[in-house]
Amino acid sequence: MAIKALAWMVRSFDPPVYCYHEIVHNQLVVRRFEDLGVIFVDDIAEVPEGRPVMLSAHGSAPEVVAAAEQAGGYVVDAVCPLVTKVHHEVKVRAGKGYQIVYVGHEGHEEAVGTMAVAPDAIHRVESAAEVDALPSFEQPVALLAQTTLSHRDWEEVLVATGERFPDMWMPGRSDLCFATTNRQSALMEIAPQCDAVIVIGSANSSNTVALAKLAVESGCERVFRVNGAEELPDDLEGTVGVTAGASAPEELVNAIIERLNPAEGVSEVRITEEDEYFPPPRSMRDLLQSIDDFATLAFGGPMNARPPVNDRHLHASDVLAGLE
Repeated sequence: MAIKALAWMVRSFDPPVYCYHEIVHNQLVVRRFEDLGVIFVDDIAEVPEGRPVMLSAHGSAPEVVAAAEQAGGYVVDAVCPLVTKVHHEVKVRAGKGYQIVYVGHEGHEEAVGTMAVAPDAIHRVESAAEVDALPSFEQPVALLAQTTLSHRDWEEVLVATGERFPDMWMPGRSDLCFATTNRQSALMEIAPQCDAVIVIGSANSSNTVALAKLAVESGCERVFRVNGAEELPDDLEGTVGVTAGASAPEELVNAIIERLNPAEGVSEVRITEEDEYFPPPRSMRDLLQSIDDFATLAFGGPMNARPPVNDRHLHASDVLAGLE
């Protein structure tokens, strides 16, 4: 969703278009947008007044969203709806007087943005030892998580927090991202059978790093995280497993397979069908509708006979591959 939204921004405005933080944590994606005039910034104050700006998929602190809107440019918040759900849970639980134990990686954009929702009521942890070091709270406790954690990292802290705070509150539906957990489950199926595992994705991608860690923990002795085919080792043999972080484009996967050129072909392991769909942010839908209205009127088309703007079957990898 975020990749498609930024592609629409690039085609709707003259450059430069600004983006607060990397739109997703993938080097190829970021470089391709930079080549089109997108400027990625880590401080919203770096965005000139009046320029269009997109806020990344990882979620932004409330004060960052407010600052972007006050700057007077067109703002699109491309935060993942799953992250929005966690932000909402933090806000609601803090408002009800809970102390929140938040499982997340220090310094990760998603964790930073989430903790900023209720900084006085949230406590970030990454391990069971850090749970044990938490103070004894007089208030009720809620447990929430960064969406891109690995199964095992989450489960370790879940057990420790449950033992420390047996009456803790948890959301009815897991905070973990389905795109992350599905890849991890599939990797757990194949890793024990592999002589080597290739994990495609960037070093600052939390879910990519989690995949590499999981491959090692599953018993594979040779695990390589690569940004692209040019980083593959030359001495791979036997059965090679290939997986990719959630934001890795399909073209990277295809390039890796082509470079490996497996003598006995490729066997795809599929554990589920993903049919979830996140529509573009409302501000982006409004922009697309306005452009469509203008084009229809300019060329004399009937307003009531136009097909609806619908990107459900438009894949982000295809959008990215078509950017020029």
